[in-house]
Amino acid sequence: MARFAMETFDSSTTADELEREQRDADARYNAALTALDRAIVGAQARALSHDDAARVGTALLEFLQQITAFVDTKDRRLAAEAASRVDTLARALEPVAELHTQVGVLQRAVEMLKRRAAEPAPSNASSSGARPLSAGLPHRDDDYKYVGFEDEFRGSDREIAARLRAYAPIFAGASDVLDVGCGRGEFLAVLKEAGITATGVDANADMAAAARARGVRAVHADALSYLDSLPDGALGGLIAAQVVEHLEPRYLMRLIDAAARTLRPGSPIVLETINPACWLAFFSSYIRDLTHVRPVHPDTLQYLLRASGFDRVAVRYSAPVPDHMKMQTIDLPAEVLAAGDPTSAALSRVVHAVNANASILNNLMFTHLDYAAVGYRM
Repeated sequence: MARFAMETFDSSTTADELEREQRDADARYNAALTALDRAIVGAQARALSHDDAARVGTALLEFLQQITAFVDTKDRRLAAEAASRVDTLARALEPVAELHTQVGVLQRAVEMLKRRAAEPAPSNASSSGARPLSAGLPHRDDDYKYVGFEDEFRGSDREIAARLRAYAPIFAGASDVLDVGCGRGEFLAVLKEAGITATGVDANADMAAAARARGVRAVHADALSYLDSLPDGALGGLIAAQVVEHLEPRYLMRLIDAAARTLRPGSPIVLETINPACWLAFFSSYIRDLTHVRPVHPDTLQYLLRASGFDRVAVRYSAPVPDHMKMQTIDLPAEVLAAGDPTSAALSRVVHAVNANASILNNLMFTHLDYAAVGYRM
């Protein structure tokens, strides 16, 4: 038992070898038990002598040694059987993840085909002769795949709505809010619940369609073109959640300037993005998405808002990394800390260095996954 606790099960051991080892251990165990029984019976048949006690002690020691080997082989056999079941189960579950992805993408593809089949023939001009906002935008046949990507990796509608609901109080009492890159319309639904009028705009036609399917207003258009079509002071608020990392720097700066022009004085702007200052966020969420163009540091986004005429600009962090994923510190017993001997002192110095380094790494790697730059139009 003790030996097995320290050893790693060797998956290369065959079932036949385990069976043979178990039979040998069983035989030795039974032989030792028989010998112990005989020694005890023999000692009971007469007055117990020194030699009788020695024989019983030897037989007992041998029996105890065989118990270890006997239980060891039992554990190893159970471990082998468990490992085999786990391997079988893992192989059986491998197609499930693939099937989940394929079904999700297929559902979005079917929705896209049904929607496009119901669409009127495209026109290059509106009834007024103006070009529609979606004109010039690529009507990609694979837009639905990115919707499926959001479904799988960003989280369910309920999870996203719960996260974005934290921004709702910022828009309390507002009207004519614009959700740039509205995606599947989660925040538009939150605003609708709060009685706040809002419109979403998304360059992905299938994203905009998914938003409209939940009963909110969303248009397929380029965000900058949409803002350019609005008069000054037309908006009472603007939010762009998980969008700026998809934009080229020059486009982002033009978008913020356009937001400053179209927002009414005192209206809020919220720009949420992945926090690249958190290494875990950068090396997981950021680089996983092929459509990301450039990470935006919190200081950079705060500066851009201030430079475009927004005030009271603050950075709000969200989605803290769970404690169990952070570097763990070591707590020494009080008696060790209080001891003055060289060994305890050296151990205390080592633990202090380890804890200090853990703190440094936690502040670099495991802080908050997201942040939002929040400002108000002057």
